Amino acid sequence: MGKPIRVAIVDDSALMRRMLTEALAAEPGFEVVGHAADPFEAREMIKRANPDVLTLDVEMPRMDGLTFLEKIMTLRPMPVVMVSTLTREGADATVRALELGAIDCVAKPNGAEGERFVDFRDELIGKLKVAANVRLGPPRAKPAKAKPVPRGATSRLIALGASTGGVERIRDILEVLPEGSPPILIVQHMGAFYLPSFAARLDRQSALTVKIAESGMRVTAGEVLIAPGDRHLAVRKDAFGYSCEIVDGPPVSGHRASVDVLFNSVAEVAGANAVGVILSGMGRDGASGMAAMRAAGAWTIGENEQSCVVYGMPRMAKLAGGVAVEMALGQIPAEMLRAAAAPVAPHGKG
Repeated sequence: MGKPIRVAIVDDSALMRRMLTEALAAEPGFEVVGHAADPFEAREMIKRANPDVLTLDVEMPRMDGLTFLEKIMTLRPMPVVMVSTLTREGADATVRALELGAIDCVAKPNGAEGERFVDFRDELIGKLKVAANVRLGPPRAKPAKAKPVPRGATSRLIALGASTGGVERIRDILEVLPEGSPPILIVQHMGAFYLPSFAARLDRQSALTVKIAESGMRVTAGEVLIAPGDRHLAVRKDAFGYSCEIVDGPPVSGHRASVDVLFNSVAEVAGANAVGVILSGMGRDGASGMAAMRAAGAWTIGENEQSCVVYGMPRMAKLAGGVAVEMALGQIPAEMLRAAAAPVAPHGKG
């Protein structure tokens, strides 16, 4: 067995620190190397214990978790999993934390007993394992502002999938896209509770209109539609164009919403009139769907290994033959718009 994952816990609740410590101590492969009640204690503890991963409470006295996270990511970047309350304020803060570079988030349970705590423990352990394998590199270059799209240049739509690391990447892409950009459909692996906050922040940060997708919504230029976190997003076509279909059903490729469901529906109804993009994330969701999109004539883009937080989903899509071109995040917005405006070419040539 390899070295245990060394975890440090930062939470102002003594009960939560004890619960987390006991849960991780009982799990093979983990070692709790320190805990702190606030960021000032945590700063010294981190220097002393040198953990692999940090769990960080969003709401704390003396210095809030977001301010401390920003300092960590500036001065000593390390994998962080945020632990937040299930409130609207907690959801907004969690999305901001993911933008700042936190690897993932998990919602605090209401109590220490029962199925809710077991679910919380299992979710936390899974996310800590992912976080421990993340390699945080130097700060990425942000994409440059993309050029405006000529009016009526394209009828193509863009389908995008992401998981770990996707929140900040999607923000960076949408921030530089101009008004009137082709319609964008997104699956980001994230709890359903957090997605409205995610969409609202993107809507404020972008020239585009960003919404949570609903069944029957038309897919139109200048809009971004994000899958709800507990159901799948698919695309349908009729005489008036494209529309959204929200689909109940079991997880696909381990997820609901699933990137594969979105990509496969786009391959079926849009064919070559689409662009596929797959960003940083763990696992293989989106691999088969992107291969189907490329086979149907869509132009497909994968984030390259050097740019990803986790080179999982783009790698599996590439191995499945689904990626036409790989590139760093900073190049992707311009390539999306170039491909969306290009004349439709024979299958797989963009």
